[in-house]
Amino acid sequence: MTAASVRAALRALLASDQCVYPASVFDPLSARVAGELGFEVAMFGGSTAALTVLGGPDLVLLTLSEFAEQATRMCRVAELPIIADADHGYGNALNARRTIEELQRAGIAGLCIEDTVLPVVYGPSGAMQLHSIAEGEAKLRAALDARTDPGLVIFGRTSAMSVNGLDDTLRRVERYSQTGVDGLFLVGVNTTEALAAISRACDLPLVLAGATPPVDRATLARYRVRVCLQGHQTILAAVQAMHDCMKALREGTAPRDLRGLASADLMRRLTREGEFEQWSVDFLGRESK
Repeated sequence: MTAASVRAALRALLASDQCVYPASVFDPLSARVAGELGFEVAMFGGSTAALTVLGGPDLVLLTLSEFAEQATRMCRVAELPIIADADHGYGNALNARRTIEELQRAGIAGLCIEDTVLPVVYGPSGAMQLHSIAEGEAKLRAALDARTDPGLVIFGRTSAMSVNGLDDTLRRVERYSQTGVDGLFLVGVNTTEALAAISRACDLPLVLAGATPPVDRATLARYRVRVCLQGHQTILAAVQAMHDCMKALREGTAPRDLRGLASADLMRRLTREGEFEQWSVDFLGRESK
């Protein structure tokens, strides 16, 4: 799929009356799996990027170029829209502009810019802090100004519910909505009452992450939630599977006795081996099988 087509698909989802659970993806093969299984959209999280690229925790040590490179690898093969967690835009409002430029070129369908002060500031508490509303607005306006493809979806993101409570969340929802962003990405909205208040405060499509209200997707959809994250279990499952396989081999299990390995047919489909075989016939003079 082209960047234009995945961005159009994401916009169609946001304009619908449905709420979907996204796939959590972190590399080209995981993006291929998500597409094969029929997910409507995928999420590329900052934490999964840190695990994949750095093998480290989510402490905002990843650079924009590293994040954009991994996003490019996934978007090159993805057959569904990918939303990227662009953290705080990797700096101030001017850095946020640069973030938009790089992820737009990577082929990302949508991304969020958050108002969390990152990296965590020096001090004994290490508690999460938020930028002022004015700075949050400035970052979003800068991000929108950097967008050259109107199809790219930009979400304003806030964790205010987890930090300052509902009143501050509503203030930020109202102000961020007025910047012209395409939707709002909210972390820690865990009650239906809070979600209802947020839904009344703006008319934009919503994305939820973190603790979410204990209701079904139909109920979420009525409050204009279009995407509800369920976490990043995919990479945790992959890490456990790798660990178990290596441990078994290290302890003497014969390769033929291993269980839970991807079949040759699945790998052939995910790697598009048939296409490469045909290209070898067409361009390398190989004989057709």
